[in-house]
Amino acid sequence: MMNEVSTSTDHAAMPEGPDDLRLALSEARAEIARLNGEYDDLKLLYEALMEHGEAVEDQLAESNLALQNTQARLEAELVDAARYVMSILPAQRTEHPRTEWLLVPSTELGGDSFGYHAIDDDHMAFYLLDVCGHGVGAALLSVAVVNVLRASALPNARFQDPASVLAALNDAFPMEKQNNKFFTIWYGVYQRSSGMLRYATGGHPPAIHLRRQDDGSTAIRELITMGGMAVGAFPGMDYECGSIVIEPGDRLLILSDGTFEVDGPDGEMLSLAELAAFAATSDDSPQAILDWARAPGSILPDDFSLLRVSF
Repeated sequence: MMNEVSTSTDHAAMPEGPDDLRLALSEARAEIARLNGEYDDLKLLYEALMEHGEAVEDQLAESNLALQNTQARLEAELVDAARYVMSILPAQRTEHPRTEWLLVPSTELGGDSFGYHAIDDDHMAFYLLDVCGHGVGAALLSVAVVNVLRASALPNARFQDPASVLAALNDAFPMEKQNNKFFTIWYGVYQRSSGMLRYATGGHPPAIHLRRQDDGSTAIRELITMGGMAVGAFPGMDYECGSIVIEPGDRLLILSDGTFEVDGPDGEMLSLAELAAFAATSDDSPQAILDWARAPGSILPDDFSLLRVSF
């Protein structure tokens, strides 16, 4: 039995015939050729991907460079525009009536601006406006309004009459022609000979009038006219005019809502009354009021603009 098993095993392990070997060799060569073809295809695909990837990287690098150049150019233009906006503001007056002002935009370009100039030998105008929004559009509108007022270039306006000036501004700057932008304004005219200050407001916060009393305290009065809507919002608006007699030593704070609409130390928004109380009992200089209103290191949510006039 052992011999039979051995004979059967030896027969199964015998080499294949020549035809079978040739067939196996042919199949092996065909498989190698197929694998070589796949390898060549993969190599071509890899090289194509590498070339495409390099082209994409080059395009991305060029796009990033162009974007950086454009951003740098826009930032430079914003700096130039901000410099121009500041350049049209008037020099601070050292003669009667004296002025001191501070304008701190919340962004590169804000919508606040102001001015003052002599209308004639006896009358002087003071004004501060706040265009809705921020950026280039708001700054352009505020500059245009200030230039018109400074040049007394408003049709049908009687520049000694604040209500007439606001009505003329409302006709000249309708919001549908200003990219849907409107503005608020406080405008006053001081007559030297009589000491009379006449004023009108269009949707703007009151100016704060401060007067030293005989007992050393400071009386506070808010100068605002009622019913006047923001300028440019509605056509054909009429504006009221108020007046007050100015005495030597009086101070006038003309401001925007961004001066006091900030969060105080307790997290609550400050009010105009609180600002007026601080100015009356502490220091009414623009820098002191800014330091009081803004916590150290904080960012203003809106433009801070304040013009102080000392009579």
